[in-house]
Amino acid sequence: MGSIIKLAITGVGNCASSLLQGIEYYRTRNSSGYAGLIHPLIGGYGLADIRVVAAFDIDRRKVGQPLEKAVFAPPNCTTVFQRELPSYDVTVRMGPVLDGVADHMNACPDHQALRVANDEPCNVAQALEDSGTEVLVCYLPVGSEDAVHHYAQACLDAGVAFVNCVPVFVASHPEWSEEFRKKDLPVVGDDIKSQLGATILHRTLARLMGDRGVKLERTYQLNTGGNTDFLNMLDRSRLVSKRISKTESVQSQLDVPLEKENIHIGPSDYVAWQKDNKVCFVRMEWRGFGDVPMNLELRLSVEDSPNSAGMAIDAIRCVKVALDRGIGGPLYEVSAVCMKHPPKQFRDSEAQDLLEQWIAGR
Repeated sequence: MGSIIKLAITGVGNCASSLLQGIEYYRTRNSSGYAGLIHPLIGGYGLADIRVVAAFDIDRRKVGQPLEKAVFAPPNCTTVFQRELPSYDVTVRMGPVLDGVADHMNACPDHQALRVANDEPCNVAQALEDSGTEVLVCYLPVGSEDAVHHYAQACLDAGVAFVNCVPVFVASHPEWSEEFRKKDLPVVGDDIKSQLGATILHRTLARLMGDRGVKLERTYQLNTGGNTDFLNMLDRSRLVSKRISKTESVQSQLDVPLEKENIHIGPSDYVAWQKDNKVCFVRMEWRGFGDVPMNLELRLSVEDSPNSAGMAIDAIRCVKVALDRGIGGPLYEVSAVCMKHPPKQFRDSEAQDLLEQWIAGR
């Protein structure tokens, strides 16, 4: 077993910023005494064992910059809870743009939107090989199907494991997952599930209603935010896989799935001043004893990117453990806990138990 995890990041946005801030935050503290970590250690790996060796982006304010500077560059707007980062000795490389930037961003202010650099894209597979990358974490924008597939193929070519935090189906796609299995490379995905966010809360309530014998009749989940991800998702054509991911995640917890007209889950609007704060509105209507109608409404407010980093940090370390154990293909237990659209859905309590057994090697 190696002593470090050599990590590459594609998409040096808010999620990457929170991830790197968190690694340094817990490195300088007794992690067992601080909130936010589910597992201080996984397979002997702590957060301090993660070493970033490569990074890719397409924004002119990040490409060519040291990684520790790029993660704070516009349009990033997440909470800064760890200002001082180490020197990673990593310069952000220009990746392929492909479908990574929505056209409507051109009309948005510079500090809110992506601005494509003029640099030539690098050879991603070669860059991964040269840096010795073991695990790539993908943080590309929603709707970047071609771009995500490009990085997934680069991982296959370079012999690198893949953690897909984007709602583009790779780990949950039979053909892609089989390619990773053939190469004995672990893959975790798809679409990162926040540590305690809208999806896990909605899933839990949906399952609770089934367990308590009431009949859920209709529900919605509406989300607003002010980060680049919500701005990107104003282009509704980019939301097909995102809606599938979030909707199926909740539907999977129901004994009888709802008809399409009775469930609506997805991003609602971009509110610039919210920045990385995500506000979620959930309504659930059901019939209880005697078919008496009842309902629930709730409002959840979270800082979006730190909320996802709490899960990504576990997924990355689990993938390294899989590499150490010679396990390739989709990691079902890890994906079920960490992702909205895993290859196989479980009840959340069951998934957590299965993951603990997997970590322990049972």
